[in-house]
Amino acid sequence: MATVAFHTLGCKVNSYESEGMLELFKKRGYQSVDWKEKADVYVINTCTVTNTGDAKSRQMIRRAKKENPDAIIAVVGCYAQVASGEVAGIEGVDIVIGTKHREKIVDYIEDYKVNHKQIVDVSDVMKLKQFEKLNITSFENRTRAFMKIQDGCNNFCTYCIIPYARGGVRSRAPEDVLRQAQELVNQGFVEIVLTGIHTAGYGMDLENYSFSDLLRDLSTKVEGLKRIRISSIEMSQVTPEIINLIATSPVIVDHLHIPIQSGTDETLRRMARHYTTAEFEENLNKLKTALPTLSVTTDVIVGFPGETEEDFEHTYNWIKKCHFNQLHVFPYSMRSGTPAAKMANQVPGDVKKDRVKRLMALSDELKHDFALSQVGRTLEVLFEEEKDGYKIGHASNYLRVKVKDDAIKLNHLYDIKITACDGVDLLGEK
Repeated sequence: MATVAFHTLGCKVNSYESEGMLELFKKRGYQSVDWKEKADVYVINTCTVTNTGDAKSRQMIRRAKKENPDAIIAVVGCYAQVASGEVAGIEGVDIVIGTKHREKIVDYIEDYKVNHKQIVDVSDVMKLKQFEKLNITSFENRTRAFMKIQDGCNNFCTYCIIPYARGGVRSRAPEDVLRQAQELVNQGFVEIVLTGIHTAGYGMDLENYSFSDLLRDLSTKVEGLKRIRISSIEMSQVTPEIINLIATSPVIVDHLHIPIQSGTDETLRRMARHYTTAEFEENLNKLKTALPTLSVTTDVIVGFPGETEEDFEHTYNWIKKCHFNQLHVFPYSMRSGTPAAKMANQVPGDVKKDRVKRLMALSDELKHDFALSQVGRTLEVLFEEEKDGYKIGHASNYLRVKVKDDAIKLNHLYDIKITACDGVDLLGEK
């Protein structure tokens, strides 16, 4: 039996697409093996968000070639899309597929076995109008299922190459989303995480069907679905309708990840984020008033070109005032091909590193405060693993919960009374 090994870099969408391609291989009789094992076919699903992502992709290509010089190496995804010539020129690369036609990957492998000629399938994604389906009925080693509902982004933030790698917003057909959701529930998945390049942009290209319509249909039409989680949403998309759905639906969790990126208006303007901190804060307060138990996490980029120490201090204090429950902090990484890469006043690496460290310390403080506030509450927890005598899972607000109870089964939901806070983790009992 022929073997295939995948290495996936980057985001949850890439992970989803790798699972989809893996299913195609399995249907054609391939056996999946670990990336570190010798395989007949290696697939590197690449990320190009940063120049570092490109370098890691090249490193994985060289590693695969070294592991098995006779293997077929396929490079797919965002790096392949924006730099197809560069990727095709790397020694050992046999097949290059961008962010379109990934459903053809096994056909291309079989073709290469016969003809031994390099195949490059990369076309202009900016012209794409249709969502490319990669259906998945199971996920390896997961208790929650990720479901891709859209692709592409129309935002063109100045630091981001992704619209050029993925194209504009393309939504998956509603009936196809509902069908796959039901299949995943039937497979035993308790929680489905809705994901995409611009997840809540779903419906922008559809007539008379919005993201809130999809949430409503998933909540009411998928039999047995216990949890829906939104991977990320822009504040401009948190409409009164979305707030009402979260408040009233028994399955949409009380956690939203809403990227802010900076706490200073001038930096947001240079990023082309199209909102001010005052607008964001006003909407955040409305959201927390309507949903008092809601957990809100965010992304922050530090060291964006032109960010002064005063700007950073303003961001730090503003984030602290807003009481986010956790921060995902990233140092700005210059990405060639983006407007930000050409901006003046690039921030030195050591300064960025220091700012990341300070914001991560604030994140730990905010997360601990939020965890402490949960003591005494009863939270619904999906248990996912067992370690050091504890059953461990995540509450609907995405805090990690640990319980010592042999009766608890993994991949099941339980109401847990929170008894203590252990750092940023919660301890509880059934």
